[in-house]
Amino acid sequence: MRGARQVGKTFILKEFGSNEYRHTAYFNFEMDPRLRDFFTGRLEPLAILDRLSIYSERRIEPGTDLIIFDEIQECPEALNSLKYFRELAPEFHIAAAGSLLGITVGKSTAFPVGKVTFLTLYPMSFLEFLDGVGKSALGRLLEEKEDFTPLEPAFHDDLLEMLKIFYFVGGMPEAVARYAESRDLDSARRVQSDILDAIAHDLAKHTTKSEAVKNGRIWDAMPAQLGKENKKFQFASVSAHARAREYLDSVQWLVNAGLAHKCHNLTTPRLPLSGYRDEGVFKLYVLDVGLLAGRLGLSPKTIINGNSLFQEFNGAFVENFTAQELLAAGAGELYYWSSKSRAEVDFVVAAGESIYPLEVKAGAGREKRSLRVFAERFGPRTLSRTGTRNFKRDGDVCNYPLYAVSLFPRLSARP
Repeated sequence: MRGARQVGKTFILKEFGSNEYRHTAYFNFEMDPRLRDFFTGRLEPLAILDRLSIYSERRIEPGTDLIIFDEIQECPEALNSLKYFRELAPEFHIAAAGSLLGITVGKSTAFPVGKVTFLTLYPMSFLEFLDGVGKSALGRLLEEKEDFTPLEPAFHDDLLEMLKIFYFVGGMPEAVARYAESRDLDSARRVQSDILDAIAHDLAKHTTKSEAVKNGRIWDAMPAQLGKENKKFQFASVSAHARAREYLDSVQWLVNAGLAHKCHNLTTPRLPLSGYRDEGVFKLYVLDVGLLAGRLGLSPKTIINGNSLFQEFNGAFVENFTAQELLAAGAGELYYWSSKSRAEVDFVVAAGESIYPLEVKAGAGREKRSLRVFAERFGPRTLSRTGTRNFKRDGDVCNYPLYAVSLFPRLSARP
């Protein structure tokens, strides 16, 4: 299981072990570096399990026990051992997790390709946030939605209010838990500050000094880039003499670490989308909209200022939130389309044999020029837009309220 630091990987694996197994044998390579000694020399699974059983003072049994290797990136030999566990001791059940697993896998030549199944854990989605703060009934309204019939105004307004709070709190589980307990936005911000400090430490981890400097520059430049009207990432704004070829590795480091989400520009929106992306043109979104708010120093007072929050920072929160929701809903790679200065569609998603464009609006505007340009050129099945307006289907245009963007493109695909 991979994902950024503190998105809840350890908690979920322990809960899974508690609910589905008789016993969980938990080993954390960052917390207890001595565990690495058990993976030196020959990687014989049964011998390793014997040593781990002695060390944990409990016999690890096949089938009924779950073995968790946490922060496994701290021990590359343990990563490599998964191959031999799969081949020589498949009766033992193993789950591994790491906050920098994507970085380690990218560097390790001994990684057991084809022997493990990857799962990616993202921050909590808006629906999960509603459940976490005691608003499950509102969440069920969205989960059960089958068409574009507008919600009752009272529910629509309540969901918009909760969405503004989500923009501040975000989906990092500890920040959500603190807010749920206290209803205090400042307590959530303190958690975010701690997470951002840990990220700053990780930026220099497993890298050379020069790589760490470049990683930090890209990370520091992301909020300001999102605040521009044209959110395309521009290396010239990172430093005066920055060149793309010098910083592309740093961009990929942040993506592999789960700290940034890359949204690729499409030269032509055709299937497969990955075959038509421009590798040199992209946007970068922060892993969590709450951490973006923390980095920008968004004041809790902004929450009470009506719908102005949706327009704050040139709609950066709205786009970042949408990217976050689409990924959590299983969109895979993120893409957008632009036609020089004439039009830009913020997200393009493939589902089945169809392509669905989505335009993101910071407010309740009805203008859809970019979608019409896209439709004239490529003839998509439907057009979709998200903003602060309620559900509505207007001819070939499907309107999703921002709080329900996770339903895109499922509702659009319905006849």
